[in-house]
Amino acid sequence: MVKVGDKIPGGSLSEFIAVETEGCSLGPNTFQVDDLVKGKKIVIFGLPGAFTPTCSAQHVPGYLKHYADFKAKGVDEIWCVSVNDPFVMGAWAKDQHTDGKIRMFGDGSAAWAKALGLDLDLTAKNFGVRMQRCALIVNDGVVTLVNVEGPGKFEVSNAESVLALA
Repeated sequence: MVKVGDKIPGGSLSEFIAVETEGCSLGPNTFQVDDLVKGKKIVIFGLPGAFTPTCSAQHVPGYLKHYADFKAKGVDEIWCVSVNDPFVMGAWAKDQHTDGKIRMFGDGSAAWAKALGLDLDLTAKNFGVRMQRCALIVNDGVVTLVNVEGPGKFEVSNAESVLALA
């Protein structure tokens, strides 16, 4: 599993772009993690799935609520990463009103979750491979915080816990 002091693993993540901008077309766009983290302080929270109860009712809303607090601590971007496709993440972003505050990335094949060592095999429950509920802080590509939740817990990856350490 990724640990403090490690370089964040490379890989690609997909984001649904709802408004076309220079360099980003409408619809799913794929980004390289190595390119995105250069020179930035990024808070990343990972979770098992879009539209799931804890994720929708607490995890994403907490980061939205504390967006300005994170910015005041020098955080350049906040990412939500889940093993879902970019269309699902785009729909969830719209539902949660994250535009301009939280980047909602899909890791559809769980490749990045596996590279982090944060994959969670829920195939016995018919959910497939997911990402563990977690939070990371990455500063210019180097991991400075890793908080991984225990099974069924929501204690160390919430916005308040991460903000205290940002």
